[in-house]
Amino acid sequence: MKIEQKNIKVKEVFNGFVDNEEGGVLGYGGKLNIRPKYQREFVYDEKKRAAVIQTIKNGFPLNVMYWVKNEDGTFEILDGQQRTISFCQYLDGQFSFEGKYAHNLTITEREAIENYDLLIYICEGNDLEKLEWFKIVNIAGEKLTDQELLNVDYTGPWLTDAKRHFSKTGCVAYKLGEKYVNGSPIRQEYLETVLKWISNGNIQEYMAKHQHEDNASELWQYFQTVINWVETIFPNYRKEMKGLDWGRLYNEHHKDSFNAAKLEEDVARLMQDEDVTNKKGIYEYLLTGEEKHLNIRAFSDNQKREAYEKQKGICADCGKSFDISEMEADHITPWCEGGKTIAENCKMLCRNCNRRKSNK
Repeated sequence: MKIEQKNIKVKEVFNGFVDNEEGGVLGYGGKLNIRPKYQREFVYDEKKRAAVIQTIKNGFPLNVMYWVKNEDGTFEILDGQQRTISFCQYLDGQFSFEGKYAHNLTITEREAIENYDLLIYICEGNDLEKLEWFKIVNIAGEKLTDQELLNVDYTGPWLTDAKRHFSKTGCVAYKLGEKYVNGSPIRQEYLETVLKWISNGNIQEYMAKHQHEDNASELWQYFQTVINWVETIFPNYRKEMKGLDWGRLYNEHHKDSFNAAKLEEDVARLMQDEDVTNKKGIYEYLLTGEEKHLNIRAFSDNQKREAYEKQKGICADCGKSFDISEMEADHITPWCEGGKTIAENCKMLCRNCNRRKSNK
């Protein structure tokens, strides 16, 4: 890859700045694609954005940026998108810095920003070299996530459409699934989540298969179906529902028959059960019947000692004597039959008997 070093002023990059859904993010008189398809979304927070303006305003060095030159004479940003969008948005009047918008600056103050020299490395190479270089130069700074790295490898029309649904601030997937999905769309966490769901964890294989398709309608329809299924069987929303592995649960149980009214009764009852220490696990328990998701409260050491002394060290099942360190506590009346984790409902079993009982 051929690399050329140039100094380009901020005002030259800001010239012709466009930032919209249809036209993308452009600058440098329309010749610079500030956010190519393989690039991440704008992720700088207010503090980092302000640091860029402070650096330029004070005339301090701003880290080198990398552009790639295309065959038609246009350019794409390989590294420096976040910094470039920061100073362009400021000059465009989209945010203030130290109580001033760009239009509040004196002529001298604005010219100091506009005439700031950016150090740009302009690279020329083929598409493969371009993408590999992008991954290398983005090791520093805002580290690329696993999903962002996959986006680099599988850029194309399918990914562009998928990002439109799942990767923009306030995107439709966020509006639909905010209550159920953790993470941030702009850091690709929504896209990663739904890809994990639909592919049963084989995200790379799914992206490779669909890379050159015209749209990601299958992915979007699947996400809507999952959220609709959740809201149908659990219509009464609780905060514990956020962040559960709903796609996996849908894949495994959407063909099962559930009574939403009965499920709501069970959820309410279990939420009030002090023995259930993992309230988020209630939903998976009701779908699978597996008590392990509830983390049923264990008997305390005092309760175990009390039961052990009452039994005189004899296992309640096999009738043999054991040291307390060789025994484990169990419910006399099982929790699933209404038994509580209290001293009166505690019995001590030897390890073999308890494990034999657990395996039944």
